[in-house]
Amino acid sequence: MGFVLSPVAKKRQIVLMRGALTGLAALSSGSRPTRPDSPHQVGPLGTPKEVREILARYNTAPDGSPRTASLGTEILHGPGLIVELPSNMEEVTQALVTVTDDDIAWPVLSRICKAVGWKMVDVESGRVFG
Repeated sequence: MGFVLSPVAKKRQIVLMRGALTGLAALSSGSRPTRPDSPHQVGPLGTPKEVREILARYNTAPDGSPRTASLGTEILHGPGLIVELPSNMEEVTQALVTVTDDDIAWPVLSRICKAVGWKMVDVESGRVFG
């Protein structure tokens, strides 16, 4: 009898953003778009240091390996997820999250978004959460 290999689970990618949504992102989430002149427009998540501090409260941090400044991206590891932050900007406007385990990462991401007012946008479907 031969071995049956199960397919590798596909990793989901989520973008973390701040604030109300406009245009297609709002429509795909089923909500009303924010007016372009509204004070609740999408804004920065914070400085790289502030974002790292927020994520550290949820057990998400660098793995301790030496950072390579030339790449312009900082990698943080958390429960069931990997976060990529731009390291060469004064303010972080988006963070890319690769979900490696839905069951573990989803509650963590939901708590982060609820606590700090961030939104999650599924890269593949355009659905908005949080």
